[in-house]
Amino acid sequence: MKKVGHGTFKWMKSINRTIVLNKIRKNAPISRAQIASETGLTPPTVSNIVKSLLEKEIIRETQLGESQGGRKPTLLMLNSNHLFVIGVDAGPGYIKCILTNLEGQTKKEYISPSVKGISEEQFLQEMKQGVAYLLHADIPKEKVIGIGVAMHGAVDAITGTSLFAPNLGFRNLQIKQHLEKEFDIEVKVDNDARAMAMGEYWFDEHGELETLVALNIGSGVGSGIILNGKLFYGAQSVAGEIGHMTIDLYGELCECGNVGCLQTLATGDAIARQAKKEMTLEMINQLKEPLSGETVYKLAKEGNEIAIKVLERTGTIIGIGIINLIHLLNPDRIVIGGGVSMASEFIMPSIKKSIQDRGLTQQVKDTEVVLAKLGSDSTVKGAIAIVLDSVFHPTNN
Repeated sequence: MKKVGHGTFKWMKSINRTIVLNKIRKNAPISRAQIASETGLTPPTVSNIVKSLLEKEIIRETQLGESQGGRKPTLLMLNSNHLFVIGVDAGPGYIKCILTNLEGQTKKEYISPSVKGISEEQFLQEMKQGVAYLLHADIPKEKVIGIGVAMHGAVDAITGTSLFAPNLGFRNLQIKQHLEKEFDIEVKVDNDARAMAMGEYWFDEHGELETLVALNIGSGVGSGIILNGKLFYGAQSVAGEIGHMTIDLYGELCECGNVGCLQTLATGDAIARQAKKEMTLEMINQLKEPLSGETVYKLAKEGNEIAIKVLERTGTIIGIGIINLIHLLNPDRIVIGGGVSMASEFIMPSIKKSIQDRGLTQQVKDTEVVLAKLGSDSTVKGAIAIVLDSVFHPTNN
C-alpha cells in the first residue's frame, strides 16, 4: 500500500484534479469517459488525473459499467475510508472533536468536560488534547488531510483567528497557528454558524439548491449564508450576524452594547429569563433543577401553559428575524439548528405564522423553513465540511 504524505491536502487542490475528484464524489460510480464528457476536460487529462488518484488510493475502481458498443468501462468512486478529516466544535460549553472519512461518517469522537471559566491557554490545551486523542486512533496521522474548527463568536477565517468569543471572553485567539504548530496538519477555522451552514449544505442532498441560510440558535444567535454554492462573508467577514439585528428599540442590553438585539430575545437564556418573569416564586421553588431554556422546554412538554406561551412567543420573534432575512436575501431554504431548535414543536408553528403574516408575496411566504438535518452534530460536521469544501472546491476559498 502506498503511503499518503503530509502534502496530500495541497496536492489534491490542483484545479483539474479537484474537478475530477468532485465529479467522482457527486456522481459515483462513474466512468472516465463520462467525466471527460461532463467536465469538458480532455480524455488524456482525465486519464492522467485518474491514474494519479488511483496510485494514491484516493479513488478506487469498482464494477464494470454498461457497454456502449465496445469493452465495458471500469467505473470509479471515492475510496472514502483511505483519507480522514478531524472536526472540532469549539462551543462555549464544551469541545467536541470527531474523526470522519471523506463521506463524513464518524469513526471516533472526543467530548471535553465543561470549558466555561477556563483560560485561553487551557482552552487551546483542551482542543489539542481532543485532536491528539483522535490521532491516536488506529489511523496513521499522514492519512488525516485536515482539521476543521468551528468556533463560536467572530472569526477571521483567513488567518484562523477567533477575534471575539463573547461567551468565553476570549479575543484574538490564534487557533490555526497553535494547532498547525502542534500537529503539522492543515487547519481551517470558521465560526459555528457558517460551519453549520456548510455542513447542512455539504452533507444534505440539496439538488440544484444554491442559496441557503442556516440559523444557529442556542447560547447565542448566528447565521451562515451560502450564496451560489459558496459561503458569504461580507466585506469585513461579519455577514450573518443576525443575532445583533435590532428587534426592540427599548429592549434589554445585549453583550454587544446595543439594546433589543434578537439575541436578547431568542436564546436559551432569554427564554429562561422570560419564563422567570411570568412564573410565581412558588412555581420556581418547586423546580427540580435550575431554570434554563431546557427546563422551560421540559415544562412545556408537561403541559405548563406559561412555558408553552413563552416558547410560542420566542418562535414569533425568531420568525420576525427570519422574514427580514428572507426579504433581504430571498434564499431557497432556511435551516434552523442549535439548542433552541430542540423545542421545534412549540416554536416552529409560530415561526411559520410570522412568515405567513409578514411575507411580501406568496412566493416569499412559501420559502422552505426546516430543522437542521444533522441535529446536534450540525456544527462539528460543518467543521468537517469546511475542510472537504476547501479540497473539492478550492476556487470557493
